[in-house]
Amino acid sequence: MNWLWAIIVGLVLGLIAKAILPGKQQIPLWLTVIFGILGSVLGNWAATGLGVNDTKGIDWIRHLLQLIGAVIVVGVGDAAYAALRGNRRRA
Repeated sequence: MNWLWAIIVGLVLGLIAKAILPGKQQIPLWLTVIFGILGSVLGNWAATGLGVNDTKGIDWIRHLLQLIGAVIVVGVGDAAYAALRGNRRRA
């Protein structure tokens, strides 16, 4: 059941990250989910490093770090995807 939650969290975080980033991202939905999952893992790693991964109540700091991780991974991943596909954006 944990894999299902990972997919749901990855989808939600990936879509929020795409909404936060300026411009139109070129990555497909399945890649958005994967990048959201990776961002969540990155945020959990950062929360563990900072010692805020397990608190009483809702872990707002951990969730914020997961979102920041998703924004970073989606941003970098979108740029890499566009470069690999040859769809470079004009500035």
